[in-house]
Amino acid sequence: MSAAATLRKPLPRANIARGVGFAGLGVIAVVAGLNNVLAGEPAGEQGVGPALAPPSGRFAFGTDQFGRDIASEVLHALSVTAGHAALAMAVTIAAGGILGFVAVRFPMRAGVLLRWFAGVLGAVPPLLLGVLLIGLTGRGFAPEAAGLAAAPLAFLHAFDRALALARSRHAFFARATGIPMATLLRRDLAYEIRDHFLSLAARALASVTIILATVSFLGFGAAPPRRDLGLMLASASDSYLQAWWTAAFPALVLILFVLFARLAAGPEEGAGS
Repeated sequence: MSAAATLRKPLPRANIARGVGFAGLGVIAVVAGLNNVLAGEPAGEQGVGPALAPPSGRFAFGTDQFGRDIASEVLHALSVTAGHAALAMAVTIAAGGILGFVAVRFPMRAGVLLRWFAGVLGAVPPLLLGVLLIGLTGRGFAPEAAGLAAAPLAFLHAFDRALALARSRHAFFARATGIPMATLLRRDLAYEIRDHFLSLAARALASVTIILATVSFLGFGAAPPRRDLGLMLASASDSYLQAWWTAAFPALVLILFVLFARLAAGPEEGAGS
């Protein structure tokens, strides 16, 4: 096959989907970072228009029951949601992905005990675990609680992959030649970060975003005046059936956020591409 033909060969669908996902997350990051510039009104500004005005040229997403510009509120809420989700994602990566990978080489079968404990926690729906952790720590720690709630499944995924590497033939021969365990761990961890970090981060981002939005909707997460998308949905519950736009636009932005994160994560290991 010629070089030109190779260049014309279409990319695998999974790679295209991941590219779309990362591009979408990049746009969301820029929009969230520039929310104060792009929004027409300050966060929480009431009475900028008539209550429950439908989408129009002046108010692209309409207004809510307090006359707030929903388009501006969505931009500000997206910034809060993205910031909290990024912090929660970092907690999941540290307490789940990295710890799970390192725990395989803990001494005295401590790693096996940790995996058993993570398996017990992983059997609990992450949302319920997040609500429990918020109750123990306070709603101000909702991002950290969401990250810890998503960590058990990330731990199990990373632990099992690291265990397979530790039992592989090349690891056996490396140990037989006298290569220290610490050296093998550093090498495998470097490969893990290089090959799987972006997928782990994107998958964690999708999980914690759902947890954070749901706990806020239930009243356990973000609090006014720093409303996130989940709290916007909760505040629209009384008016949604009469004014669909009050919840439809925050929900659409939240759906796009989670969808882009899932696309960026790529298919699960073992699934076809």
